Amino acid sequence: MSEKKWVYLFNEVKEAQEYTGSWDGVRGLLGGKGANLAEMTRIGVPVPPFLTVTTEACNKFLTDDGKFPVGMWEQMLTGLKEVEQASAKKFGDPKNPLLVSCRSGAKMSMPGMMDTVLNLGLNDETAAGMVKLTDNERFVYDSYRRLISMFGSVVLDIPDTKFEKVLEEFKKTKGVKADTDLEADDLKKLVEEFKEVVKQEKGFNFPQDPIEQMRLATEAVFNSWNVKRAIDYRKAAGIPDDLGTAVNIVTMVFGNTGEESGTGVAFTRNPSTGEKELFGEYLLNAQGEDVVAGIRNTEKIATMGEKLPEAYKQFLDITAKLEKHYHEMQDVEFTIENGRLWMLQTRNGKRTAGAAVKIAVDMANEGLISKDEAVLRVSPSQVDTLLHPQFLSDTIEQARKEGKFFASGVNASPGAAVGRVYFDADTAEKKAKEEKQDVIMVRPFTKPDDVHGMLASKGILTSEGGATSHAAVVARQFGVPCVVGASMVHIDMAKRQMETNGTLVKEGGWVSVDGGSGEVFLGKLGLTAPSLEEQTDLMTMLQWADDICDRDGIREAPKGWPTKGLQVWANADYPKDARRARSYGARGIGLCRTEHMFFEPERLPVVQQMILTEASEERVKALNELLPFQRSDFEGLFEAMDGYPVIIRLIDPPLHEFLPSEEALLEEVITMRVKGETDGLAEKEELLKCVRSMHESNPMMGMRGIRLSIVMPQIVEMQVRAIFEAAANMTLKGVNAKPEVMIPLTGHVNELHHIQPRLVEIAKQVMKEKKVEFPYKFGTMIEIPRASLTAKEIAGVAEFFSFGTNDLTQMTFGYSRDDAERNFLVTYVEEGILPKNPFQTVDRDGVGRLMRMSVKEGRDARIDLEVGICGEHGGDPESIEFCHTIGQNYVSCSPFRVPVARLAAAHSALKYAPKK
Repeated sequence: MSEKKWVYLFNEVKEAQEYTGSWDGVRGLLGGKGANLAEMTRIGVPVPPFLTVTTEACNKFLTDDGKFPVGMWEQMLTGLKEVEQASAKKFGDPKNPLLVSCRSGAKMSMPGMMDTVLNLGLNDETAAGMVKLTDNERFVYDSYRRLISMFGSVVLDIPDTKFEKVLEEFKKTKGVKADTDLEADDLKKLVEEFKEVVKQEKGFNFPQDPIEQMRLATEAVFNSWNVKRAIDYRKAAGIPDDLGTAVNIVTMVFGNTGEESGTGVAFTRNPSTGEKELFGEYLLNAQGEDVVAGIRNTEKIATMGEKLPEAYKQFLDITAKLEKHYHEMQDVEFTIENGRLWMLQTRNGKRTAGAAVKIAVDMANEGLISKDEAVLRVSPSQVDTLLHPQFLSDTIEQARKEGKFFASGVNASPGAAVGRVYFDADTAEKKAKEEKQDVIMVRPFTKPDDVHGMLASKGILTSEGGATSHAAVVARQFGVPCVVGASMVHIDMAKRQMETNGTLVKEGGWVSVDGGSGEVFLGKLGLTAPSLEEQTDLMTMLQWADDICDRDGIREAPKGWPTKGLQVWANADYPKDARRARSYGARGIGLCRTEHMFFEPERLPVVQQMILTEASEERVKALNELLPFQRSDFEGLFEAMDGYPVIIRLIDPPLHEFLPSEEALLEEVITMRVKGETDGLAEKEELLKCVRSMHESNPMMGMRGIRLSIVMPQIVEMQVRAIFEAAANMTLKGVNAKPEVMIPLTGHVNELHHIQPRLVEIAKQVMKEKKVEFPYKFGTMIEIPRASLTAKEIAGVAEFFSFGTNDLTQMTFGYSRDDAERNFLVTYVEEGILPKNPFQTVDRDGVGRLMRMSVKEGRDARIDLEVGICGEHGGDPESIEFCHTIGQNYVSCSPFRVPVARLAAAHSALKYAPKK
């Protein structure tokens, strides 16, 4: 049996693909960085020689208590010899030393979350040897001091502030501000001081053996998979915890050898806007972390053409080649060493939601990818982000006039955020999560350890760094508005305050951050929802999504079941909501809650009169007063949804909800008695008596829905007459009205047998009176487990099912939703008792099983049974996917979630489409 292969060389990508069977498998085995370095090598892009230790080795290391897998270290040493041969240098040889970096690289990109160590192989002997070889003492000792500080921080767990303090004090003593102002002798002294930091902190000397350095660095990178920042990032990004990270040992090339050298980061398209333009930054005479950390102010990539024209021309050719090869916007890291260009990384670039949409649409129009692929390139959560609020333009102008402008910087991640200022990640997270505050995290620059605070914040502001700094990259990925490099802002961490031109903001003060313009204002500015119609690329993308769902045969289904994808309808109680839903692309109304109309101020007294009267004549009179109101509302709905179905749910809540609370009434009666007020007291006492008579121990499972309709049929008879009079009136005006009447809370087929025929008779009667006909349906909500268990019988009467998953979840779990979410559901999810909150994502094993049963048995009885969902799950992408798989016709959600649901429905259709 051959030895397990833990290490792959730079020219072994073909072997990795043969072992895993796919390019996705290669990325899983070698990590994104290792796979892409190998692929760049294969297609002729200049990459320094390297070796990659697999993610399998990492996972074995982590499960075996920090022991390297058998054979891994020996394979690394053998591979190192191949790297030495390819680079014509030798690791640890003072005469011609090879230096390497030790870099992490998981399958999914996690910018800055795991560790890297540069310049491994430097020690006192090899440093002296490199000085002779390069005749550049300053460069060598600059690299050496960087190794000690990175190794100390990453491998030996020494706080990086220990090295920063020494460096700042050294520069202060020398009277210089920038690291680049230090001379060679200064850096040699700094190396010795850094070594002393290691000895003081750890009790032993900085390791001089290059092999030992590489071994310890490899362990540290493996262990960095499980540091808090990486775990927080994975949780936020939805990255599995069991992937592990690869380790890449890469030949060092140096951007800090002089003015013909440099380093940079670039994107092949603008990651903020999506524009087709090279976007990035670089520094001359620097190493990579200087750019990414945002510690030094960078130069725009376009100016590189003036200073290093030949390298820049080659860089343009390579970046164009990489984007064409990967069919994706690329994020690249590069180094120029004495005029020679080396590519150190390429990966699919993180981008804002707006850029994701534009890039996907543009690439499809350019022929780089298909429209289907473009739709898959954008996540439903990114569409959701695009619908987040922006600042009102007049609010911005007013703020300027009032002198509220505070600062400006680089517009790193668009969007508007208003919140209280906090100056460290721990405080930001605590204030956001425990105290439910809107937080703006402010830092000089962010580090990977700050990610938990960044993810908890509404916005981010840094005084240093550029558009490719850590803060910018993370903010763009997670849709957090961000302004970086606001150099006019002076942050005093000791006093917990920031200041610009004499204007002070203390911790806890309010600011407004505009990540689109790069501006920051004092106080709280007004927000507004963005217009979907103005986002033309998003409109194009959503039309492509609809086209996917409209394809006949996109779903394999039994005869009579839908063969197209899911339609997206909306929940709307008023005409204005329906108009908004239609403008957002809804193709029907899946839920109109008629009782909401009863709460209007001019209607509520009539409703209460109808409830309280014992005389049937009085009740009929009150209902006749309500009928025109309801009819008018329904006419508006039918007009707004001309040509699309409108499902109107008959009254659902118990009647006591329309009356004053018992507690409030009792307090009012007692007060009147104490004060001796008799005027109106008798009426109040009678009302209190009536309210008490309607008291139920468990109103959610009491007299509501179809039960109320059976006991007091006059209410729903009035509602059905209003619905059909409205539909008839609009039909006569040329509107294509499609009413569907939904009877809530059915638990037994006999309930429908009792009430539905008399309602259908009213519908026919109205059409006869109005001398008009139009299509209509009567159906029911499936929200009681018994209804699911007897779906076949119920479908014999009901023409459609609509899952009311809010109540169905409550009754299946036996949870009271409000109490559960307030008292224990958070704990259940955090402790892993439940994988998700079942009120946000459908519980597939329990509630979902009932839903699947309902669809199958319902269609056994009625093959053309229309099935949808109208609970809050209708806007949740995971729940939408489940609805697709069980054969539903549509999902219905709030109007603002319609664009999100349209994209999610298309993703589901493509995921489960029959293989050709």
